[in-house]
Formats: sequence, C-alpha cells, structure tokens
Amino acid sequence: MTSLNAELRTFYEARQQQIPAEIRQIMQRASQELADSGQADRALPVGAQAPRFNLPSATGQTLALDDLLNDGPVVLTFYRGAWCPYCNIALRSLQQHHEAITARGARLVAVSPQIPDESLTLTEKHDLAFDVLSDIGSDTAKQYGLAFDLPDDLAAVYDKLGFDLQRVNDGHPRTLPLPATYVIDRIGAIRWAFVDTDYTTRAEPADIIATLDALH
Repeated sequence: MTSLNAELRTFYEARQQQIPAEIRQIMQRASQELADSGQADRALPVGAQAPRFNLPSATGQTLALDDLLNDGPVVLTFYRGAWCPYCNIALRSLQQHHEAITARGARLVAVSPQIPDESLTLTEKHDLAFDVLSDIGSDTAKQYGLAFDLPDDLAAVYDKLGFDLQRVNDGHPRTLPLPATYVIDRIGAIRWAFVDTDYTTRAEPADIIATLDALH
C-alpha cells in the first residue's frame, strides 16, 4: 500500500503545475516564513499532559476529552478544513485505517476550526466513521501550541480561490492549526506527536498504529 505521504507528494507535484507562478510564490514564501517562525517548536511535545477540551461534533454532540479517555487512548488529529485537499486525502487515509485504530481500543477524533455544518458535509462526503469536531476560534489548537495566523497576502489568495474562510471558520478566517496528530494515553499524557509546518505532509497511519501497539 502506498504511504500517505507518498500519495500527498504525488498530489502536490501535480497541483503545482496547475497553480499560477505568482500564487505559487506567495504560498512558498508563507510556508517558509511559518517554518522559520519556530511555531512547530512551540507545539506540545511527547510527555506533556494533553489540554482538555469540550467541542461540538458534526452531529451536534459535545465531546469532552476526559470522557473519550475513559474508554481508552485517543488519536487526536488537527486539520485545516474541508477546503484543503491535503486534509481530505489525510482524513480519507485515516478512515481506511479506522478499523485498525479502534481494534486497538483507541478513539480517533479530528479537529478543525470549521463550523459544524462544514464538518458534517465533510463527514458525509468521505463517509467518515470517526468524530469530526469544531474548534471555532482555534482555542483548543492554541492550547496545543498549533494555532497561527495566515499572512495578508496568503489570506487574499485563499479568498481569491474561493475558500471562504470567513464563513466556514465563523469569523476567524486568518487563524488555522498546524497539521498535527497526537496519541494520548488513558491518563492524558501525550505518548506520540506529529507536528509539521508543512501542510503537505501528515502523520503516517502506520506510525499511529505502531504507537498504539506499544501502549499495550
């Protein structure tokens, strides 16, 4: 089976050919500035206690991390939104590995700054069996050290591309999380972490599953 990041790289290379050079330059400069900012180093590391949260799901429930941990470990993944094709590829890959994750007693939860209606559309489109939560305003992402603000020129590009972050993020269009995935054990400690400023790379499901195996 092709690795998730190999699939993402293939998509990225094809996508680059479709994006006008001036837009590509803005995206690349913003990516470099984010990498240089040290944002990834401010994210919570392995060994830290996972900040607790209560967030609404796509189906209208409110899920609390403490309640999830009562049932076993939690795989918590942060993504930018349904408008991000790399996020969609990553979430589909997680869905393909969902059975293997739950077989190890863990609960998979995805979090983005989108409103619940957008999360519901995403869940239905990709037939996701795991919970998709709304972190409007990115308060939870901030607690995990993942939230950052888009620069003006990149925000303008996203507007031009029709992503409509003003609406889907409920008035918080500039703030997004770094792509990140955490494996949290039953006592709330972070046992594995993937954080990258590069939104075209994501946690490999195989690494998540290997971490869950090591918890037993």
